[in-house]
Amino acid sequence: MRVGITGHRGLPQAVEEQVRALLADQVAEYEGRDLVGISCIADGPDTWWAQTVLDAGGRIEVVVPATEYRDGLPDWHHPEFDDLMKRASDVHRTGLTASTSEAHQAGSEILVGLSDRLIAVWDGQPARGYGGTADVVTYAESVGVPVTIVWPEGTSR
Repeated sequence: MRVGITGHRGLPQAVEEQVRALLADQVAEYEGRDLVGISCIADGPDTWWAQTVLDAGGRIEVVVPATEYRDGLPDWHHPEFDDLMKRASDVHRTGLTASTSEAHQAGSEILVGLSDRLIAVWDGQPARGYGGTADVVTYAESVGVPVTIVWPEGTSR
C-alpha cells in the first residue's frame, strides 16, 4: 500500500504529540502489507510520517519539489531531511529549481499520483497560500485518490 502525506507545518507541541499518535495509528492499519510512505519530508507531518513508516519496517519514497527546496526548510531540520533522503528507496523530482508555491504544488501532485491513499494532517481550513494542504486535498479528491483526514479533535494551529 502506497500512502502519501500532506499537512500543516509549524504545529504547536501539544498538537504535534497528538498528530504523531494518530499517524502511528494509521501505520498500524496497514500492518502486514508492504507499506510505502510517500513524503516531501518537510519539517512536521511529512517527516513524522516518513519516520513512523520506517520505524514500522516500511519503505519511504521522497518527492523533492525543487532543487532549492532543502534551502527553504529550517536549518535545524536539515540533518533529519538528509538522513531521510539517504534512507529513501526512491526519490522523485519535479525538475523545477526555485522552491516556490507552484513547485510545492507540483511536488504534491506527483506525490498524489504515486499514492493509493493520501493522509492529510489538516484542520479543514482553506490554504493560507497556493499549494497548501487544502489545495493538495482538493487535487487528490479531483483525481480520485482517497483522502484520510487526521486532525486532533478540539485543536487548532
